[in-house]
Amino acid sequence: MKNIEYVKNIKQLDDLCARIENAPWIAVDTEFLREKTYYPQFCLLQLATPEWVACVDPIALPNLNKLFEAIYNPKVIKVFHSSRQDLEIFYQITGKLPTPIFDTQIAAPLLGFTENAGYSSLVAGLLNINLNKAHTRADWSSRPLSADEIQYAADDVIYLCAIYEKMVKQLQDLKRIDWLKAEFLALENVEQYQVTPENAWLRVKGKSKLTGKQLSIIQVIAKWREATAQKENRPKSWLLRDDLLLDFAKIQPETIAALSKIRGINERLVHQYGKELCALVKSAKSSQPIPMPENTKTFSGKNQQQEAIIDILFGLVRIRAEENLLNPTSLATREDLEALLNGDDENCLLLRGWRFSMAGKELQQLLQGEMQLKIENGTVKISTFY
Repeated sequence: MKNIEYVKNIKQLDDLCARIENAPWIAVDTEFLREKTYYPQFCLLQLATPEWVACVDPIALPNLNKLFEAIYNPKVIKVFHSSRQDLEIFYQITGKLPTPIFDTQIAAPLLGFTENAGYSSLVAGLLNINLNKAHTRADWSSRPLSADEIQYAADDVIYLCAIYEKMVKQLQDLKRIDWLKAEFLALENVEQYQVTPENAWLRVKGKSKLTGKQLSIIQVIAKWREATAQKENRPKSWLLRDDLLLDFAKIQPETIAALSKIRGINERLVHQYGKELCALVKSAKSSQPIPMPENTKTFSGKNQQQEAIIDILFGLVRIRAEENLLNPTSLATREDLEALLNGDDENCLLLRGWRFSMAGKELQQLLQGEMQLKIENGTVKISTFY
């Protein structure tokens, strides 16, 4: 068992920074709380290489500038599993992202794992180890942390080191390591970690079914919710759930009485913000909505021709997945195929990275009538028209 260094003073931090500078790569993980806040509360930073492992206490060491400088060294690969929330914390604190990145969750489908495979499933599948989940719901902001909690947190990067080494070797053996470059580069797009109130409505589920006044109301109220949640550092759902945003659009309350009748509305919200919300609704009803993005289209599923096309497309996906020893849904889900069929390029994974090379380009050709699937001797064959 590795010795875990709990870093809580400047000397330890300086020593750790020196070690990071000499490492070709480091495994990185964070522990944070977000149940009661809008912004994640940074509680612990775990770092490891095959030689050492450290847990850094950001509560005891509020100034981690030197550490971040060492981590951000572009010569050091940062290995994460499901990196988005970790990267959000880094971006929130420093205003930039650590690069380059390797994300084991993104790499896993190329080795036969399902899409969005959990960390424990990778540890079990690659290392034959079942993780202890005793501290999944630990309060990482409390101090002191117990020895068991520190071990639990450290295990996340200890095993991540072993997973990374195995993954890289297998991907190199399969000549697939370069397939991941585009997807890892996409993680470096800072726009993913910036949520501006003006664009908050784009993340509301069900918005695509709204038009006119209803859409305008959703846009205004979603902007208010995001800005208020950020200002008060409270979860958005504590103010208004998404389903209540849709109720606002449908009921369009302009009075406190009408607002109070919305089922599930918070009484404290009505008391504290009722007049402001009603005024916003009234103003939105007389304003033109922001146009829906061109690629925001709904797939009804009622059109049997569309369903048949999706089935045909999935046939090609199955063939290419089998050839490459992949789970078909890791290559493309029905939702991905619907996005391709509807021209939703922004949300279609098949148009990016290794998925485009393996199947996306051929699927486009199939849709354009440049390719065909046919049955020969009980086997599905893919052929092109010349």
